[in-house]
Amino acid sequence: MLPALVLLALVAFAAAMPGFQFAGRAATLHVLFAVGALPLIFGAMGHFIPVLTRSRAAPPRLAVLPLVALLAGTLALLSLAVPGYFAARHAGATLGAAAALAMLGWSRMRRRMTLGRPHPGLAWYEAALACLAVALLAILAGAVWPEQAPALRRLHLHLNTLGFIGLTAIGTLSVLMPTAAATPDPHAGPRLRRDLPWALGGSVAVAVGAAAFAPLAFLGAALWAVPLTRLAWAWRPLRGVIFAPHGAPPLLAAALAGFVASLAFGAVAPLASGADPEAAFVAGFLLPLVSGAASQLLPTWLRPGAQGAWHATLRTHLTRYGGVRALLFLVAGLAAGSGQTWGLALAAATLVWFIVQAAVALTRSRPLSRRPA
Repeated sequence: MLPALVLLALVAFAAAMPGFQFAGRAATLHVLFAVGALPLIFGAMGHFIPVLTRSRAAPPRLAVLPLVALLAGTLALLSLAVPGYFAARHAGATLGAAAALAMLGWSRMRRRMTLGRPHPGLAWYEAALACLAVALLAILAGAVWPEQAPALRRLHLHLNTLGFIGLTAIGTLSVLMPTAAATPDPHAGPRLRRDLPWALGGSVAVAVGAAAFAPLAFLGAALWAVPLTRLAWAWRPLRGVIFAPHGAPPLLAAALAGFVASLAFGAVAPLASGADPEAAFVAGFLLPLVSGAASQLLPTWLRPGAQGAWHATLRTHLTRYGGVRALLFLVAGLAAGSGQTWGLALAAATLVWFIVQAAVALTRSRPLSRRPA
């Protein structure tokens, strides 16, 4: 299922990018986050939580949660496409919150089954799921307190972006980058354990600040700066692969830089009318993150088990010109965050380049072949 969720996310991202200019902002963001990113993150968590808890693979029934998340996102999008269709919005929020709590409950169960201590990255996933559940409950609360609905929508947006997607992504990058660079990082676990309170506190502060008290948003950005700076500092020995023309590490590093840029644009947005932190988040962070992670992980997800020459060859094809795409995404994110619409067009074109390249690589590799790798 994971390869299908990756395909769904990439297609949703590519289809949604023109929406920043030609469709409603809310609908565009829901295609990106609720239809594209949400099911993929649920599927990835189903893969990574057993790894982080050193337990058996997820049971087949867990595969229903990404589908429930997709249905929830589709209902939310439908509520925006059909004016006044509030029932779909509330049904989608209810389903999404139920899926988040179910995944969180399963993670807590696996945590209790772990021999020894689970990897600290598990706590980042659990914090992300809690943020998602609260974000969706905020939409339901808006139906009860309509006078607070605008503030609750802002809370919902920031708990989704910085809380759910941000915590999941930064927690995963801390482990995925050393894997992609083939350079183990023995300090990743302790750093994740130490940095989670800063990141979670920053996410909540930004969300509450955006909803009710603007100075808190500046505090939240400052709190987030602590784990982001530590992570960037830890990647100093990887400069050779980060600034390479090919590979997944340049894209993962660009995603980190794009996340920092989106926080910076969010901090200056009240003072600079042209700043667009949401566009910077999408173009500079979300697109390089998903395309970089897919480049590294798709071969494993297509053929689980022992990694061989087939996996290495496909990964080489998927990550070719990764450094070039990383630079383009970074430029696109900075331009989009500055209010330049050509930044979004550049990000969309770069994503389409990756989709075409991946389609060619997968066609040539024949991943469903039964011949030995």
